[in-house]
Amino acid sequence: MSEKTLLKVEGMSCQHCVSAVTNALEALPGVKKVKVSLEKGEAKVKHEAEVTLEAMKAAITEAGFNTL
Repeated sequence: MSEKTLLKVEGMSCQHCVSAVTNALEALPGVKKVKVSLEKGEAKVKHEAEVTLEAMKAAITEAGFNTL
């Protein structure tokens, strides 16, 4: 069953940042869909249950951004 997670992302300032966060999250096994909003500073992730919040936060951090 799919789950949805909303992550607040700090440090994005342009569309390149949005692409970097999107690509980092989409690279995680089990992630189905990612929608990143520069204006809201958030990422909405549709994923399988086995994808942990910690893994998503780690992917964002590795891409050079912070999560709340």
